[in-house]
Parts: sequence; structure tokens; C-alpha cells
Amino acid sequence: MAAKRKRGALAAGKAKRARSAPSAGEAVPEGGPQERSVPPQEYSIPPPVSQGKWKNKERVLIFSSRGINFRTRHLMQDLRTLMPHSKADTKMDRKDQLFVINEVCEMKNCNKCIFFEAKKKQDLYMWLSNTPQGPSAKFLVQNVHTLAELKMTGNCLRGSRPLLSFDPIFDREPHYALLKELFIQIFSTPQYHPKSQPFVDHVFTFTITDERIWFRNYQASIIEEDASLVEIGPRFVLNLIKIFQGSFGGPTLYENPHYQSPNMHRRLVKLSVAAKFREKQQVKEVQKIKKKGTKVLVEEDPTEVVFETPAEEKPVEIQFVKPESKPIVKDKKKLRKIQRKKQKKLFRPEG
Repeated sequence: MAAKRKRGALAAGKAKRARSAPSAGEAVPEGGPQERSVPPQEYSIPPPVSQGKWKNKERVLIFSSRGINFRTRHLMQDLRTLMPHSKADTKMDRKDQLFVINEVCEMKNCNKCIFFEAKKKQDLYMWLSNTPQGPSAKFLVQNVHTLAELKMTGNCLRGSRPLLSFDPIFDREPHYALLKELFIQIFSTPQYHPKSQPFVDHVFTFTITDERIWFRNYQASIIEEDASLVEIGPRFVLNLIKIFQGSFGGPTLYENPHYQSPNMHRRLVKLSVAAKFREKQQVKEVQKIKKKGTKVLVEEDPTEVVFETPAEEKPVEIQFVKPESKPIVKDKKKLRKIQRKKQKKLFRPEG
């Protein structure tokens, strides 16, 4: 018994073919169902949104090591949302060496990588690398604020292409010029990417202040009356540590002389607190010594003795009779009775 076929389903082995509109030079054969006249607009197919070809096939792998906190996880998810040409992967074990990431990128078919490395569950480092040839840069990430944490207004489309705005200092120093090219290749969405939108409605700004790189994301459409941009997040600060020639290693091209490790910073903070405590203790000891020290006496004035008058000497009385001993009574009530009897004897009238 033949199985029933659902209404509208195709038969097995037969594919549905699209009917094409007859061209001007072709003649329609007579007879049959093709003799009917079909309006041309039924066969017109709208052109695609982007008619160009996807040539710049940059793919960025964004993942992290184990031990990151919730804020880093949200920041990583925000970067994946803003970058449609990014890919995700599972967390890497801390025991693995960093050069293993090149193999992971090759497996994922990615030629750029953003790797978040967590240490001591409080310090966050970011690696930006061009795999597998290099170069790569290591940063200390500070002042992280995610999209959910900022709660800023903004309605930019997901997958839209950003504008990249750089500080003029990036063109003056050679190491900043290298970082600029690395940022352009990683954060810029390739043109005609399948997951991207053909719109430019937000701006990534990279500003250098206090020897650090400040990352901000602004909405490109003008909302305020004074034509100011609206920040939509996320935001973070990158403190450059080193730039390597290879991917996740190799010879050091540049080392930041102004960089101070978090361990050294915490050590200096503890030393400053201890120095303040020691200073307070020394002040207290000095005050105690001042109180205990002998006071400087003023020299005696010889004229002060002139007005002194000697006191009258009292005659010395010698007692030859032993005083009467008082009775030792432990009971207070008996002592009071004895005192009363003595008083009665004294004041008793003679009969």
C-alpha cells in the first residue's frame, strides 16, 4: 500500500524547479500549459542587499582561559555581539601553553585571535594576535564595564559595520602604528560579510591617555540637540605590556617602560599603608618621651629668701603614761552596747 503524501510535499527524487520568464528572443511553443500568458513581475527576483563579493575573509577567534569572573565573560560576549566575523570556542586550560592557541585558530579557520587570560582570579590580560605568523600584543585590562552594566541608551543594529576612530598619537610612534594596524584588522567588520549589515551606525574609538589605550563604543546616529555622540558600551582600558614578533611569543619588539604589574602595585600599596602606621607609632613614642623627660628648672633667685619668716616652734610634749588599750570587739552590736554603758556612767547623777 502506497504511503500517503502530504499536501504540497515533493515526490522523492524530484526537485522543484523555478520557472523562468521567456526572453524576448525565445518563442513559446504552441499548445500545452505553457501557452498561458504569465505577467513578468511574478518571475522578477529582487537584487541582494550587498551586490559585492566577500573578499576580506578575516575571522577572529574570541575565547578565554579558565578562572575568569562574570564581568570578563559578559565583556567577551559583548565583543562577539559587536563583531559578526568572530567565532567562539571553549575555555582553555591554564596548564596548556599559549602556542597551542595557534592550532586552535587553525582548526577554527581563524587568522586573528582575542584571548583573555585570567590570573589569581583578579587580574585580566588580553592577547591580540595575528595567527600564526604574528605579531602579537599583550595588554592588562582595567576598568571593565559591560553593556548590561552601563545601561546606556542606544539602538544600533546587530552586525552593522563600525567606524574606527584613532588618536593622532597612533601615527607618531612606531609601536602605536603597529597596534593601529592590528586593531584595524581585528575590530573592523569585513565588507560584504554574510552576517553583517550594510549600515554604519556606531564608532569604535581608541584614545591614548596616561600611557593607556581607552576603548569606547559610540552610536553614530545623532540623537542629542548639540550633535554629540551617545555612548552605548562596552568600555575598557588597555595597558600595553609587550609586543612580540611571533604569535603568542617570540622576540620582543617593544616593552612598555611605564608598565607596572598588579603584584607590584599591590605591594606598593601595602608598603605605603605600613609606612603610615610606622609614622604614627613614632609620633606616639616621641610624645611619651617628652612627657617622661625631666623638666628644665629655672635657677633659684637669692632675693626670694628675704621675705620668708620662720614659723614658731611648738613645744615638744612627752607622754609618760601608756594610753589605755581599746577593747577589740568583733561584734559591732556589742561594741555599741559597751559605748552606751560608758556614756551612761559619765552622765549618771550622783545620789
